[in-house]
Amino acid sequence: MNGLKKILGVLWLAIAALTGYFGIVQFGLPKLASGKQDDLVFGIIILFVLMPIVVGGLVTFGLYALQGEYNTEE
Repeated sequence: MNGLKKILGVLWLAIAALTGYFGIVQFGLPKLASGKQDDLVFGIIILFVLMPIVVGGLVTFGLYALQGEYNTEE
């Protein structure tokens, strides 16, 4: 079971990288470059509020799983 937790830690880190990439490239930057005020506000919220929270949480859980913080004592 502990080996599975380490594999899932790698999965969390991969999901964090993909979320960061797609959140910035697909949603954040195009909204900032559109020129509309509504899109600008939404782009700022995505880039500076949501992306650090989501990616930071996924990276934290992934690193903890790789370090063995969630391992059970047997």
